Amino acid sequence: MTATFKVTETLTRPTSWHALTPIWQGGDAIIQLGLPHTQLAPTWQMFLLGDGSPTRHLQLLTGEKTEVDLIDMSAIGMDGDVAPEQMLVVPGPRIRRQVWLRTASGQRLAYACSWWEASHVDDYLQNRSLPIWASLEQLRTELYRDVQGLYYGHSAQLEEAFGYKGPFWGRHYLFWHHKQPLTLIYEVFSPYLTKYLGKMQVGE
Repeated sequence: MTATFKVTETLTRPTSWHALTPIWQGGDAIIQLGLPHTQLAPTWQMFLLGDGSPTRHLQLLTGEKTEVDLIDMSAIGMDGDVAPEQMLVVPGPRIRRQVWLRTASGQRLAYACSWWEASHVDDYLQNRSLPIWASLEQLRTELYRDVQGLYYGHSAQLEEAFGYKGPFWGRHYLFWHHKQPLTLIYEVFSPYLTKYLGKMQVGE
């Protein structure tokens, strides 16, 4: 089953974000070693654990421009926001940003939530309708993507949004710029991507 959404879909302003309820999760040590292929296929590991831009990868996979639907831009101050603990290294007060990543034709591919220092968010996201990768590329910003956590779990909200039953794979990572934390990003990917990446586990 696939779900296609119109670009003009009405945006909502949620007061929370869509964290997975994990069946399994792993930290830095597991991420460095990789997972057994029976747990996560090599193609999915390259996608989830690599340090390249997911926006760019999605565009290469689908052959369509990756676009964003901004669904939330909220001032959360110094609130922990039930975010991964690494969010606390991003200076506060903070802004939380939530988007859907989709093809130009409307197919939702991923959900992303990010946390930014409020006083600098406009420096890096000058056009908030662009994916983060595109915004930072325009600024020629040098970044290091530091994957910190990997998740396999459920979310009723994401099942509805993607049009697929869970569980889903997700991750969170820090962006570092000039050796300083720029933002923490939490991403969850739609099983629709099995069309391009193949099955999530070897032997399925």
